[in-house]
Amino acid sequence: MKLNYIVVAIDSFKGSLSSWEAGRTAREAVQAVFPEAEVDVFPLADGGEGTVDALADGLQGTIVPVVVTGPLNTPVNSRYGCVPDDKLAIIEMADAAGLPLVPVEKRNPLHTTTYGLGELILQALDDGCRDFIIGIGGSATNDCGLGMLTALGWKFLKADGSPAGICGGNLAEVAAIDGSGVEARLKECRFRIACDVKNPLYGSQGCSAVFGPQKGATPEIVKVMDEAIHHFADLAEKELRTLGATVPGAGAAGGLGFAFRTFLGGELTPGTELCLETIGIRQALEKADLLLTGEGRLDRQTAMGKGPAGVAQLAHKLNDKIKTVAVCGCALPDAEQVNRHGIDAYFPILHMPMTAEEAMEEKTTRLNLKQTVTQVMQLLK
Repeated sequence: MKLNYIVVAIDSFKGSLSSWEAGRTAREAVQAVFPEAEVDVFPLADGGEGTVDALADGLQGTIVPVVVTGPLNTPVNSRYGCVPDDKLAIIEMADAAGLPLVPVEKRNPLHTTTYGLGELILQALDDGCRDFIIGIGGSATNDCGLGMLTALGWKFLKADGSPAGICGGNLAEVAAIDGSGVEARLKECRFRIACDVKNPLYGSQGCSAVFGPQKGATPEIVKVMDEAIHHFADLAEKELRTLGATVPGAGAAGGLGFAFRTFLGGELTPGTELCLETIGIRQALEKADLLLTGEGRLDRQTAMGKGPAGVAQLAHKLNDKIKTVAVCGCALPDAEQVNRHGIDAYFPILHMPMTAEEAMEEKTTRLNLKQTVTQVMQLLK
């Protein structure tokens, strides 16, 4: 098989190699077998964990550390990716308000806030960013963006004119919305939200009922939260003259989908699609002979729109001659579903029995990945 141009876009092997590290390792193996071929490496992410690192590395940006207000209203160390030349900020809301930041015994979405996410946005504004890509998976919150919006200058008032608060449990008391003090620079901004959840804001398929229990909500708390969010949404839609509660994705991240769309004009986009658009991979795929992709674990969820399947489907859409091969740390029995979603063949990289801990050592992962890609290339030679 003649391979003149090869595109490498591999998601991270979590705990072992970043997307960029995996891609460069694979490129070394490809070039050892096809030294004359042109090989381009692109970062791959789907809007979830690892998106900040993948896109910041791939777009020659930097990671900016920031201390923000965590979900329990205490300081936490957070971060975002900054690409100054593009005025681009890449944020994972879980870095400021994610479920892992809340100990199991303290999980109660009535008492958590997205305020720190607003602080991350403000820091990015101060650093010159005006284009935002924000992944909103993994939240510990159900505050409908109340905390984030408060940090950005909105005032949410009780009937007596006092501040309502910034946590999920404060939504029911919001009687008025005052936008006179909103951060003016937000008008210059574009918000693209990586959102794979299609749930509406409230009701039996809303954020409280579907996602509340995993954040610590009892059935009683779910009922209280759903009613409070319904009340808040009605008020916001009336005040802002924008309908958003029933839009697919409004219920993502405890109502953050609604908040971004209604208050900030955000665009809710599937994560893989958004990340692929950002890295500018389309033109490369149009002329490539081979796409080499993959991730740490291949399974049926990969086939449901995660990075490797997403880039493979795009490749076949743009180029009917391209072949796609995936490599992975392990492949579950249901991984064969990816063959119906753009991946022509996949290869686990383990070569001998070992524990998961041994397999995930960086040196071992790098060696196994390099050996497997080399053998795939030998087959295609």
